Amino acid sequence: MNLEFNRSEKPTVGIEWELALADPTTKDLTPKAPELIEIIHRDHPDRQIEREFLQNTVELVTGIHTTVPEAVGDLGEGLSQIQAAAKELDVLPWSAGSHPFADWRTQPVSRKAPYEEILERTQFWGRQMLIWGLHVHVGISHEDKVWPIINALMTNYPHLLSISCSSPGWNGWDTGYASHRTMLYQQLPTAGIPYGFNNWSQWSDYVAQQSKSGVISHTGAMHFDIRPARKWGTIEIRVSDAPSNLKELAAIAALTHCLVVYYDRKLEDGQSLPSLQPWHNLENKWRACRYGMDAEIITSRDTDEAFVKDDLRRWMELLAPVARQLHCDNQLAYIDKIIDGGAAYQRQRAVYKETGTWADVVDLTCRETAAGQPLF
Repeated sequence: MNLEFNRSEKPTVGIEWELALADPTTKDLTPKAPELIEIIHRDHPDRQIEREFLQNTVELVTGIHTTVPEAVGDLGEGLSQIQAAAKELDVLPWSAGSHPFADWRTQPVSRKAPYEEILERTQFWGRQMLIWGLHVHVGISHEDKVWPIINALMTNYPHLLSISCSSPGWNGWDTGYASHRTMLYQQLPTAGIPYGFNNWSQWSDYVAQQSKSGVISHTGAMHFDIRPARKWGTIEIRVSDAPSNLKELAAIAALTHCLVVYYDRKLEDGQSLPSLQPWHNLENKWRACRYGMDAEIITSRDTDEAFVKDDLRRWMELLAPVARQLHCDNQLAYIDKIIDGGAAYQRQRAVYKETGTWADVVDLTCRETAAGQPLF
């Protein structure tokens, strides 16, 4: 029997943004998220803000919106509320894919059944998850579209990751990667690239088998980089590192929304969608993790290649009509500024090279979160 998919009438958009809290003096992480959430719920009881895996982290969740600007506006209001609560607690909101020097062994985990399940099962590998991401949900009208669109989105994996890469530092080291978060997260046994399901029936069978074998207790335990969220009737794109600021976040969300709608419309017109061989998807993921905006990526099943910067500009031109219809053309156009000015990992490395201290890198990221834009 197929899993039920709660179909969305429109290509709605919702965003989940993971933010952490830093000590204003040391710039190390501080486990004050439970206290901050209490303050938010006291002052803004309708605000959706969730506990996350670690007690230093909150997840800011939007409502269901029709456009990216509406969703980002929702996040902006939530961030302002977080900033006020953080001031009361004398901490700083901070967001990136990884913290460059915090020790994961000293960070307490939130008491929540799914997190306890992860730790019980994965032990050392699961305990290291000192990482943060951005999740974008886009509404899908029918379950038969879900896996063709996900497989097509996998061809855009390096585009979505490269503009968001913000995790070069780990445990006091420059890892040499633009997104160490992505490499670390795939250690979880139910995480990483999806297996290339062709249809909803295959996915339903897979979930049933995973449940029967005890691998998962609910579909949310499948931590694929892109996955169906059947309860909401969406595809959830979980590729990107957490951005430090709303400007870059809006650009990532706009690219995501436009791509899903673009592929959805091609299906409606009876056209086939692109896909890559699984080994090409894996290679593209690694190249984007390693090289970020300087990655050369595979763009076809014939193994044609292009630099991700050039292919991003090609996609921006292709998606421009969709972006205008979705009222996110300004947000999509901001990708040009990321290409020209550098992604977050490049700004972080520049500061570390100049000062030799990761604390200054965290300070930069905190200031970008407060300013709502990159500080070049």
